[in-house]
Amino acid sequence: MTGRLPHKTGEERGTGLAAAKNNGYCSQAMTATARPALSVVAPCYDEQDALPEFVRRVGAVLDGLGGSSEIVLVDDGSRDRTWQVMTDAAAKDPRIVAVRLMRNHGHQLALTAGLTVCRGERILIIDADLQDPPELLADMMVLMDHGADVVYGQRRQREGDSLFKRATAAAFYRLIGRLTEVQIPLDAGDFRLITRRVLDLLIAMPERHRFIRGMVAWIGGKQVPLVYDRQARVAGESKYPLAKMVRFAADAITAFSVVPLMASMTIGWMMAAIGFAFFIYSIVGWLLGANLPGWTSLMAALGLLGGMQFLMLGIIGAYLGRLYDQSKGRPLFMIRDIVGGPK
Repeated sequence: MTGRLPHKTGEERGTGLAAAKNNGYCSQAMTATARPALSVVAPCYDEQDALPEFVRRVGAVLDGLGGSSEIVLVDDGSRDRTWQVMTDAAAKDPRIVAVRLMRNHGHQLALTAGLTVCRGERILIIDADLQDPPELLADMMVLMDHGADVVYGQRRQREGDSLFKRATAAAFYRLIGRLTEVQIPLDAGDFRLITRRVLDLLIAMPERHRFIRGMVAWIGGKQVPLVYDRQARVAGESKYPLAKMVRFAADAITAFSVVPLMASMTIGWMMAAIGFAFFIYSIVGWLLGANLPGWTSLMAALGLLGGMQFLMLGIIGAYLGRLYDQSKGRPLFMIRDIVGGPK
């Protein structure tokens, strides 16, 4: 029989970050001795084919390390049998905690839900597609034993990714490195091992549009890279098409940089100067009786100025939209079920 926490309804179960802290997993009253030494947190979306192999490999790694541990799997509103695979795994392995969200919230919020539920003193963040090898955990633990607060995987190669995706990912990391004062590691995803202290600081951040790898970098402390070769997906297909990649990049840039806002002001001044030059040119030409180019020059000026104005308004709107979402104060995520774990 599947070990199941007592189910609560409505507000009693907890529908977000603050409420999840009040359930049996993240209670502040929990003593350090009650915590497992290690938690593995993996958000999952339509990963029914990859999950069995993921659970097998992660379980083998944890068996080799010894000590108390848990595996927190978060179903981010999957459309396939991901939740069934999770609950079946939880019935067989008491270390597995299966969390089902009310709907699809996206990778970063699903990961936040898992991080809120997990109880370990050290936490490994990893995706269930096995592109990031869980076997690297032993090396990460050694680096953390030597004083690291964060050990992050830094990709040397990316097997299975198209040339376009590799190129855009490389460009994104270098762009955001120039736009923000926070030193976000190049070619590093969310695959990392963090301490409980870092996790508590991360969970305390209330941002809705989350860029977790940047938030962890912002926290600081001793952050050490572990270089590795990223593998191809073990099953299924990427859950990050171009549209999601663009939204993710926009969230990252607006969350950690005001450079676009400053750039919009600079470009606005430049366009105003160009417009004023056109004005002076037309007045001087009229006074001299010169035949000024008419339709072409006028439309070119209007098109240039109008286009830049709309671009600048769009940049400002992106920041205002995120402020609006944040001001509503809705829960970051909503948990429907938690299966497995402590009884």
